[in-house]
Amino acid sequence: MQVATKDQRLMEGSTTKPTLSFRGVNLTFSDGTDALRDINLDISQNEFVSIVGPSGCGKSTLLRVASGLEDASSGALETDHDHLGYVFQDATLLPWRTVSGNVGLLAELRKLPKPEREKKVADALELVGLDKFANYHPRRLSGGMRMRVSLARALTMDPQVFLFDEPFGALDEITRERLNDELTQLFVTRQFAALFVTHSIFEAVYLSTRVVVMSPRPGRIIAEFKIPFAYPRQPEIRFTPQFAEIAGNISEALRKELD
Repeated sequence: MQVATKDQRLMEGSTTKPTLSFRGVNLTFSDGTDALRDINLDISQNEFVSIVGPSGCGKSTLLRVASGLEDASSGALETDHDHLGYVFQDATLLPWRTVSGNVGLLAELRKLPKPEREKKVADALELVGLDKFANYHPRRLSGGMRMRVSLARALTMDPQVFLFDEPFGALDEITRERLNDELTQLFVTRQFAALFVTHSIFEAVYLSTRVVVMSPRPGRIIAEFKIPFAYPRQPEIRFTPQFAEIAGNISEALRKELD
C-alpha cells in the first residue's frame, strides 16, 4: 500500500468532508445588486485556495458570506464558525493596546480564562515571530509587523478555516514576499483550510494548492487551476518556467472573461 507523504496531502487536500463548502450560493443586495451567482466550492483541511478576479467581482463578499458577516440570498454554506480565523485588508489594531493586548482581544471577547488566554497569545506571537514585541504599541511597528499581529490574533481562535482578504495588498513587494513565505510555513504547521483573496496572480500561484478565477459581477467561478508545487514553497519557484506557465494560463482565463 502506498502512503501519501505530508507534502502530497497538502497538495491534494483531504478526502474527508470539506471544511468549508458553498452549495449554489447566490447573493443579491437589498438595492438589487446581483453580487454572487451559483457559487459551488469545497475546501478541505490542508487545502489553500486563492480567489482572483476583477475588482468588484464579489471576492471579498464571498469571504463575508463564509464568515457569517453576510447572509446568502439562497444556497447553502457549511463550515465551523467557532474555529474560523479572518484576516482583513487592514490590520485593524487598537492603538491604545499593546501587541499582546491586540492579539488577545478575540480570546477576551470569548471570555476564555486568563491562563488559557495568555498561553494562546504567547503561542501565536511565537508562531508569527513577534514574541519579543509583545509590549510594543502598534505605532512602533512596521506595516508587515502589524499584519503579523492581525494574523496572530486570528490564530488564537484555533482556526480550522482561515479567511484572508488581501492581507498583504498594501505592503511593499519585498515585505509581501517575506510574509508569503511565512504564511506557507504556517499553513504547513497548522494544516488549516484557507480561502485567500488577492489581486496578484503571482501571489495566488505561490501560496495555493488551487486558484479559483471569478467573473465580473455577478461573481461566478469560471475556472480552477491546481498548483503542483510541494510545500514548503521555495522562493525560487517564482522564476521557473512552470510557475510562469501556470500564472500565464490564469491571466489568460481572466482576460478572456473580461473581453
